[in-house]
Amino acid sequence: MTAPSARPRRRADAERSIARIVSAARARLSSDPNATTDEIAQAAGVGRMTLYGHFRTRADLVEAALTDALRAGEETLSAIDLTGDAREALTRLLLSSWQLVAESSALLAAAEDVLPEGRIRELHDPAVQRMTELIERGRRQGVFRTDLSVTWLVSVTHYILHGAAAEVRAGRLPADEAADTVTTSIRSVLSG
Repeated sequence: MTAPSARPRRRADAERSIARIVSAARARLSSDPNATTDEIAQAAGVGRMTLYGHFRTRADLVEAALTDALRAGEETLSAIDLTGDAREALTRLLLSSWQLVAESSALLAAAEDVLPEGRIRELHDPAVQRMTELIERGRRQGVFRTDLSVTWLVSVTHYILHGAAAEVRAGRLPADEAADTVTTSIRSVLSG
């Protein structure tokens, strides 16, 4: 029997280190979009050199944290029953989507500061595709408007969700009213 090599062990250690750093980045950036890499490294229990060994720039770290949050969100959203009446499915999707947006609005603000908008949109592709399919089905059912493009309606939905998160962060929209406000606004836009 041969002794296990040190290389796989280092790889496993590196993967655990990366996971700790990404988890710490998600947590810190979700509470403070201006959290520094030093603060994130400290929260992860690693040194700056270790952090920069895995993430060359703050933008790389923010993107990893946002990607991880979106992956977790995708797990939640993909479990939502979107069958039946498109309006009811939309409400279920929006309530879950709002929860995810509300939880990660500060993280998104951090990403908007360091990532190009195109990259942020690209990371949201699965959510965009889900909403596109739902709006198209609602149009076929005759419950969603057909006078505006689906692409525009999906974009408006995205803007309302993220705009509401910004309003909550700014204190202009009470957090306990946001889910209803978002759902009512988007249903109104889609229904015409």
